[in-house]
Amino acid sequence: MTADAPTILATSGGIVAGSRTRYEVGPLTHHAVDLADVTGRAPRVCYLGTASGDDPRGIRDFYDAAQLAGFAPSHVQLFTMPNVEDVREHLLSQDVIWVFGGSVAGLLAMWDLHGVGDVMREAWEAGVVLTGVSAGSICWHVGGTTDSFGPRLRPITNGLALLPFSNGVHYDSEAERRPLFQSLIADGSLPAGYATDDGAGVLYRGTEMVGAFSERAGAGAYWVEKGADGAAVETPLDVTRLRG
Repeated sequence: MTADAPTILATSGGIVAGSRTRYEVGPLTHHAVDLADVTGRAPRVCYLGTASGDDPRGIRDFYDAAQLAGFAPSHVQLFTMPNVEDVREHLLSQDVIWVFGGSVAGLLAMWDLHGVGDVMREAWEAGVVLTGVSAGSICWHVGGTTDSFGPRLRPITNGLALLPFSNGVHYDSEAERRPLFQSLIADGSLPAGYATDDGAGVLYRGTEMVGAFSERAGAGAYWVEKGADGAAVETPLDVTRLRG
């Protein structure tokens, strides 16, 4: 089965340090897979590491973590050429698509070149659960803050816009993230949106945010909008703690 409505879990987490493998699937990603409501077989989970240049180490680490979790793993890579004959067919056959972090600007450029953005919209509308971390969170939104262009954060505004909001990731772990995200919303460069601390995520059904979750104690999620006086207003969300 697939989700009964278009579903996105956008996170600043989803993987945790492993004991036998480099990484293990974290509670946020387990929650995304649970939302696909798969019964009677292993859930099909596809990894896209486009934002990290399809680094072979990332692909290997995904397979190690996914197999340990009992998933049926696969991946789509675009460098140096697509590794599957039909990217659309492959992605639409998945239960969950998991997008890893790195350069969101590079991800969007490569997805545009290969038509992946259009396929992601089709998969989302068909009930394939979309999830990911960092660049794999921003990409579903209108835009957010990124270090894709250098060590100083800059705005990116050409996200897929499946969701009509902006997205702030790593909100508590990188000092520039929070003030820049707020200033970009205040000056109208970005629309109002949701931000997540490391280890937190926000869940959307269709284009409505329906819940915030964390896999780490103290990890928060926030709604940030432009107030009546023109300044950004940040509202903490109620966060449900997920257990591993």
